Amino acid sequence: MAAQTYRITLLSGDGIGPEIMTVAVAVLKAVGQQFDLNFEFQEALMGGAAIDAAGEPLPAETLEACRNSDAVLLAAIGGYKWDALPRHLRPETGLLGLRAGLGLFANLRPAKILPQLIDASSLKREVVEGVDIMVVRELTGGVYFGQPKGIFTTETGEKRGVNTMAYTESEIDRIGRVAFEAARKRGSRLCSVDKANVLEVSQLWRDRITQLATEYADVELSHLYVDNAAMQLVRAPKQFDTIVTGNLFGDILSDAAAMLTGSIGMLPSASLGASGPGVFEPVHGSAPDIAGQDKANPLAQVLSAAMLLRYGLNQSAAADQVEQAVLTVLDQGYRTGDIMASGCQAVGTQAMGEALLRALEQPVQ
Repeated sequence: MAAQTYRITLLSGDGIGPEIMTVAVAVLKAVGQQFDLNFEFQEALMGGAAIDAAGEPLPAETLEACRNSDAVLLAAIGGYKWDALPRHLRPETGLLGLRAGLGLFANLRPAKILPQLIDASSLKREVVEGVDIMVVRELTGGVYFGQPKGIFTTETGEKRGVNTMAYTESEIDRIGRVAFEAARKRGSRLCSVDKANVLEVSQLWRDRITQLATEYADVELSHLYVDNAAMQLVRAPKQFDTIVTGNLFGDILSDAAAMLTGSIGMLPSASLGASGPGVFEPVHGSAPDIAGQDKANPLAQVLSAAMLLRYGLNQSAAADQVEQAVLTVLDQGYRTGDIMASGCQAVGTQAMGEALLRALEQPVQ
């Protein structure tokens, strides 16, 4: 039987991006050999690197390369160097453009406590032990994309900043379906987060999610206002299984959920559309202060590659192998600086990658 071939676009980006991408690509190549998967990697510029080379954060040829891929693996973008640029030229604008250009409306962000790292959490062991949350965030609507937006001068000469939070029924329905389906594969409990007591857009959100629930009788639906949800995430996070919410609320809550695990450097994400390639990336940033120093934790990038295998290519067995390799190196006591603990062995980016390749040679139990 011939090997299956997949075209993967690599967006290494800025800061620590190239270092952690190197580890993830090596892991994909190794697991590809084990499962008879052939990866054709193509690199493209995005973020600050693209600004420096081409004058814009998302060149047209980069977006075209991504569209012609089976999946996109993104590392990290941004840095102090580009913070003073006009909004339309900043690296983050390229990320929004990539999501919109590929129609990536659903962002899946898992926050799962790994037993090996439970003491890295800032919360008590009894609070976080067993936490396993999936945040499903709407990604291409809401206040980040709504119109009108901008900074305007009023009749009195005073500047006024405007952003518009807006959702249509169809936008709510499609992210709702992704969330209900995700909940079905997990604990069959879905919590929808909004601000329906204040915002009309949230009233519509709650109405549509409630209506969708009639199609998913096997999933238990609950609702929380976003301020209460934030409080509950740090008070009793084990009550949550799957969370669905809009763009702004999801941005905030998924970062809060991420820190339950002790290190944002351990968390992957997947951004998916109705069809076409998804984008898989770690939750953390580009960490320019440690770039090029062999200090970066590559595990979130590697786990993003596992999500690429699972959600982007439907190669669950290969994804299992990669995820098990991460658990193996943690069991063996290897730690980068951000997750270092007493009695463990400090390693850099490259050495962690080498440990992962050794661990991949061990079969999944």
